[in-house]
Amino acid sequence: MFKVGDLVVYPTHGIGVIKSIESKNLLEGEKRSFYIVQLLENNMVIMIPTDNVQSVGLRPLISKEEIPKVFCVLKEGKRLSLNGGSYNKRHKELMDKLKTGCIYDTAEVLRDLALLREEKTLSFSEKKLLNTARKLLVQEISIVHQSPEEVVDTQIREILNL
Repeated sequence: MFKVGDLVVYPTHGIGVIKSIESKNLLEGEKRSFYIVQLLENNMVIMIPTDNVQSVGLRPLISKEEIPKVFCVLKEGKRLSLNGGSYNKRHKELMDKLKTGCIYDTAEVLRDLALLREEKTLSFSEKKLLNTARKLLVQEISIVHQSPEEVVDTQIREILNL
């Protein structure tokens, strides 16, 4: 699915580059192939089984044509009330969305937390989720659009009144 040099998105961690594809012998002589991914933000290296890509949410970057759709998600009104249900339930739902790796889910998390922030003070973990979602969107959009991260971050902050 991917080749060496491809940029990929690893959910909740950000963008990385496929450094190599390696076969490793596991226990009992089982041989598996792995993508060796180096994350751009912190140079951390992750091994992802090639047959496990979908379950971990590894995906290619979005296309330039998808960027306006991401901004539309950010601009949409509140899709669901985050005040309903408990904090734990809300936190789990938001984390599950981030873990999908889908940029639209990430945009929804950012939008929903920005809207919730207008209603109440966010908890420490909600602020952390908001910042993580914003960072992930800024990083991917800036690379795809070939714009400085500061420019993309300003656009997103203006849309969401952050």
